[in-house]
Amino acid sequence: MTSTLATPRTTDRPAGPDPHRIGRRRRRGVGSTVWSVVKHLILIGCSLLMIYPLLWMLVSSFRPTNTIFRTPGLWLHNPTLANYTHGWHALTSPFGQYLINSGIVVLGAILGNVASCSLAAYAFARLRFRGRTLWFAIMLLSIMLPIHVVVVPQYIIFNNLDWVNTFIPLILPKFLATDAFFVFLMVQFIRGIPKDLDEAARIDGCGHWGIFTRVVLPLMVPAIATTVIFTFIWTWGDFFTALIYLTSPDKYTTPVALRSFLDSTSGSDWGAMFAMSIVSLLPVFLVFLFGQRYLIKGISTTGIK
Repeated sequence: MTSTLATPRTTDRPAGPDPHRIGRRRRRGVGSTVWSVVKHLILIGCSLLMIYPLLWMLVSSFRPTNTIFRTPGLWLHNPTLANYTHGWHALTSPFGQYLINSGIVVLGAILGNVASCSLAAYAFARLRFRGRTLWFAIMLLSIMLPIHVVVVPQYIIFNNLDWVNTFIPLILPKFLATDAFFVFLMVQFIRGIPKDLDEAARIDGCGHWGIFTRVVLPLMVPAIATTVIFTFIWTWGDFFTALIYLTSPDKYTTPVALRSFLDSTSGSDWGAMFAMSIVSLLPVFLVFLFGQRYLIKGISTTGIK
């Protein structure tokens, strides 16, 4: 009787790690690093391409007017501040007057949008009334309505009220919740607030106004900040509406005043226009710089991701 002993199966694999697998991982790591570098270079190139017109305008604001279109690229030779000093006093009023006019319009538009759009958004999000869905759909459809469709009827109304050449046509519509985008943004935000807070406030004796002012409004800070920033940027750069309703040069806003530097019949003051354009961009840059955190938070918490 013979017995066979089981011998362990032997393989030809080495005891250490597989060199082929290590090579593949190494090549994969090198490939991902190269692709990451190429991707960042492409993004940097696209960013420089997008910001080049702004850089060119900034450099041109320090060039004499007769050399702006003769000097290639961003090369700056013998910089001068004459465009800034001349452009500030080149028009009928100092350029500071136009900045103040734009500030008045922007402040009124911000107050109007925050007050009216927040109230309309609370009504759509919390109140139950007949035809709410229909009116909400009509409000959303108004976002797709071009301003050119309503500009003639609006102008006739404001002209009959003798409000043309005043700031009222630029500010009053904001108090009527005409910016449906901000209403929709706030509605999405309010719907994310638990209704249990409303019930608790109602038990404590609050009505709808108390719930809105004491519960909902303090929690809407991100959405309100987003509304403020967007309203500032859009109103500050609004050229079309101000051009229609403002006829006196002393009431021009900044975009209309910048247009006054161009003259098709005589020489245009490009240097002064570029200089004052840089000055007018500073408030927008500062508002976006300091409000960027609230802007991102407001958009990310309203469902518009």
